[in-house]
Amino acid sequence: MYPNLYYAFEDLFGLKIQGLRWVNSFGFFVALSFLSAAWILTLELKRKEKKGLLTYKEEKIWIGKPASLFELVWNGFLGFIIGYKLVGAFGAVNDPNFSPQDYILSDKGSFIGGLALGALLLGLRWWEKKKRQLPKPEQRIIRIWPHDRVSDLVMVAAIFGFLGAKIFDNLENWNAFIQDPIKELTSFSGLTFYGGLICAGIAIFWVTKKNNISFVNFLDAIAPAMMLAYAIGRIGCQVAGDGDWGIENIHPKPISWLPNWMWTYNYPHNVIQAGVPIPNCTGQFCSQLPVPVFPTPLYETITCLILFFILWALRKHIRKPGIIAALYFMMNGVERFFIEKIRVNTQYHFMGINPTQAELISIFLIIIGVSMFIWFSRRNKKLNI
Repeated sequence: MYPNLYYAFEDLFGLKIQGLRWVNSFGFFVALSFLSAAWILTLELKRKEKKGLLTYKEEKIWIGKPASLFELVWNGFLGFIIGYKLVGAFGAVNDPNFSPQDYILSDKGSFIGGLALGALLLGLRWWEKKKRQLPKPEQRIIRIWPHDRVSDLVMVAAIFGFLGAKIFDNLENWNAFIQDPIKELTSFSGLTFYGGLICAGIAIFWVTKKNNISFVNFLDAIAPAMMLAYAIGRIGCQVAGDGDWGIENIHPKPISWLPNWMWTYNYPHNVIQAGVPIPNCTGQFCSQLPVPVFPTPLYETITCLILFFILWALRKHIRKPGIIAALYFMMNGVERFFIEKIRVNTQYHFMGINPTQAELISIFLIIIGVSMFIWFSRRNKKLNI
């Protein structure tokens, strides 16, 4: 396992680059998942715009204004925070027990570095506005297409998705939250995908409505992107060993040529330091599971990549709005429901059954998907689509 990219580069290339301790492996793949989703979403929005399914919105903007006091103060403040932490990290990162999370949440940093970067960003903002300043500022009307808003939509999805993932994770692990709420809320581990999906979906719905973007067509466009993002994000879970693994697996391999780590794995050097100490290992991440388990993040990555290519192949052949989104909800729900059968998760107990939070939500998503499929099939039939 590679808790951060320092360990990956050391193992794969023999390079010891201390600065890579900053880059958490899980976070790295989450970033890749958002970038890939943004790329796929942009392609699909442009395609729908050309077909006339999505249109632009006219907005008024001011051209030629000087930098406002708020802009200068904000850029200076942001630069100070980044410089304070980033420059200070060059000294802290040499500590073998260095933890990016603990460092970020501490008061450690470089005051000189903060002042320098703050002044630089403030000056750059002032100079950028100065170059475009007009003797008399003008108000112009511009057309903003849905694909122009992808960066804003991804940012909204990232912020509300992270908040939702933390909230649902703490609801699922309520006892741990009660014991140490500050630690659980600020921890970079412990994220529930469905919590992120629900909260990000609500936020994106608000943004699309605000900007007159057809929500149904937008759902169709983002469905393949979401499936691909989930597949890539699960690579981070597997590589870092963040606890999203399966139940104990001591059964013999069903296929002889299958590598052991694809069937059963004990996640050595996992990022959450779960399990028992690894013999003769020194440093921060020296734990492994005492009994190997199913590598469920790997299974989800493979499954969701296949589902992504299915959605991507169908998107041009299914003309009825809402159907691709319905298929996504059904596929996502079915995939997660069955993986839960071999995955470690908190179970609820009522009426003689013991479902997990993800199982309950996945059933709900399947119901939503089936309902959407029936509704939009009938609705589009009436409209002769």
